[in-house]
Amino acid sequence: MFQSIGTTEWLIIAGIILFLFGGKKIPELFKGLSEAVKEFKKASRDPEKEQA
Repeated sequence: MFQSIGTTEWLIIAGIILFLFGGKKIPELFKGLSEAVKEFKKASRDPEKEQA
């Protein structure tokens, strides 16, 4: 999927994200994203516990 995206494109995407969110919000954004991924993995491992 991301095989056609080169270094230049990644730098442009990173620059846009930095422009939109600012330097102080980036760590908070990644922290929230990592917590969401952890919660998703936890929920996908134990689907029976979520239903109980």
